[in-house]
Amino acid sequence: MHSRTGAARWLLVVLLLFVFGGVAARNVVAQAPQWTEPVARVSRVPAASAATNGDVAPHALDPALRIAEASLQHIRDNIADYSAIFVKRCRVDGELPELQYAQVKIRNRKTAGGRVETPLSVYLKFLKPEAVAGREVIWVEGRNDGQMIVHETGLKGVINVYLDPHGYLAMRGQRYPITDIGIENLVVKLIETARRDRQREECTVQIYRNARIGKRACTMLEVVHPVRRPYFDFYRARVYFDNELNMPIRYESHSWPTQPGGEPVLEEEYSYLRLQTNLGLTDSDFDIANPEYQFR
Repeated sequence: MHSRTGAARWLLVVLLLFVFGGVAARNVVAQAPQWTEPVARVSRVPAASAATNGDVAPHALDPALRIAEASLQHIRDNIADYSAIFVKRCRVDGELPELQYAQVKIRNRKTAGGRVETPLSVYLKFLKPEAVAGREVIWVEGRNDGQMIVHETGLKGVINVYLDPHGYLAMRGQRYPITDIGIENLVVKLIETARRDRQREECTVQIYRNARIGKRACTMLEVVHPVRRPYFDFYRARVYFDNELNMPIRYESHSWPTQPGGEPVLEEEYSYLRLQTNLGLTDSDFDIANPEYQFR
């Protein structure tokens, strides 16, 4: 059932070049982010101003952390699922590909009493280029032996292929596995990174309340580590929180310039366009038996 036997099936697996997305989808245009002067400029509070009596000293990251933590709580309390056009590119082995687009449906993990009641569920359909057009992927936490199911088109679509999300084929050209996808996972990672960076100096933060992604009004947080250190993940990161949805819809990260006075180097960027929440997605939306899908 899992297509693990037979030379022909393995040949099909080897032929798969699994990449999360294609280039620009029809009628979807990734618009450049826009912003003007920030409403706040804050930098690392000098050590001399640190709190005493065991209190935690203030830090430039505190306002950004409060925004991210409030967003995470909102997502966990109020967002069951969503659909979007997922736009991404990330540098792997020194190479930065062109922007990639995919239609995505995601159902957030929900727990009760320490037990998972609704598993994190993902459906992806790639839109372009022709080489990957129509490719579909389903992954549901804790199901299908933890594997993701991939269906190609054309001759490669004779069978469904089951792949380890962390295996070589699934991770080819990827920075993160499909198990890390989703807005909630993004916010969790942002908070973890900010809390870790909060223990260090050399951090500046700016907050822009009037940024935009297309027609969506956003609050943009910009964090900069001016000096390269082994414990920092990036030189500059920007996160755009949709003001109406209270969710991040874009993240971008740059590494340090390769030469003095040079431009920062883009490492990764992710956007969720046409985001719609709480659609009432069901198990059928993440089932290969769904008649709207092309799985066999």
